[in-house]
Amino acid sequence: MVSVVVTRSDGVLLLGGVTLGDPADASPRVRDALATADVVATEDTRRLRRLAADLGVEVSGRVVVFREDNEVARTPGLVEDVRSGATVLLITDGGMPSVSDPGYRAVAACLAAGLAVRCLPGPSAVLTALAVSGLPTDRFCFEGFAPRKDGERRTWFAELAAERRTVVFFESPRRLRSLLEAAVAQLGGERRGAVCRELTKTHEEVVRGPLAELSAWAAAHEPRGEITVVLAGASPATPEPEDLAAEVLGLAAGGRRLKDAAREVGDAHGVSTKALYDAALRART
Repeated sequence: MVSVVVTRSDGVLLLGGVTLGDPADASPRVRDALATADVVATEDTRRLRRLAADLGVEVSGRVVVFREDNEVARTPGLVEDVRSGATVLLITDGGMPSVSDPGYRAVAACLAAGLAVRCLPGPSAVLTALAVSGLPTDRFCFEGFAPRKDGERRTWFAELAAERRTVVFFESPRRLRSLLEAAVAQLGGERRGAVCRELTKTHEEVVRGPLAELSAWAAAHEPRGEITVVLAGASPATPEPEDLAAEVLGLAAGGRRLKDAAREVGDAHGVSTKALYDAALRART
C-alpha cells in the first residue's frame, strides 16, 4: 500500500470548484476561501473580480494569474507559497481545476513535495452534461477536448466506435459542425448524443438526438459558447445464429431438448429461437 507523507506545514493548496455560469451554484466553502485565502491563483483576473462581486465577497489575498500558457513557470512559486504556510486557492474560469483546465501540475508538484492538497467540490461540466443528456450514466468516460486535426479526429472516432461506455468530451463551438459531420461519417447517423451549450448560464441549451439530427442542427444554428458533447456508447453487436450453434448443441448434448436449448441461448443473446434451431440442425448434419 502506497502512502503519501505530508510534511509539517500549515499551508494547503485548495482546488475550488467555481460556478459554470450561475453564481448561485458557488458553495459556501468557495465563498469563504475567496475571502480568506492568502493567495488566489486564477486564469482571468477580470472573471475573478466579477465572481467575487456576484458572490458579495472581497478577495483579500494576493492574486496570481495561473493559466495554461504559464502553468509550468508559475507552479514552483505556488508550491513555495504552500510550503511557507500559505493557503493557496486555485480556481479556473469555470468548473473544477485540473479537469481539462490548469491545475494538474500544481497538484502533482505539491504532492511530490509532501504538501497538503484539498478540494472544495463544486460544479463540473462533465457531470452536469452527463446528468442532463438522457444517456446511460452507470458507466462513462471523459475524453477531454476532441482532437483538432482531421486525421487525428478520424483515428479518435475509430477508437470510440466500439466504446460501450457513454463518452463525454469538450469541443470548441467553431469546430462543432465539422466534428459532428465526422462523427456521422465514422459512427453512423443513428448513434445518439447530446450537445450541451452554456451549461447553467442564462442561455443554456441542451439538444438531444441521433448524430445526424445533431449535425443538421449545428449546421443550421452555428452555436456559440462553451460546448460539452455526450455520446452514447456502442450497442453490442448481435451475433449470427451460426456463431451460436455450437453453444446450442452443447446444451442439447447435456440433455436439453434442442428447441429448449435454442430458446435459452436465443434469449441470452437476443437471437431468434427458430433461427438458432435451424442453424443447430445445419451444424449437426
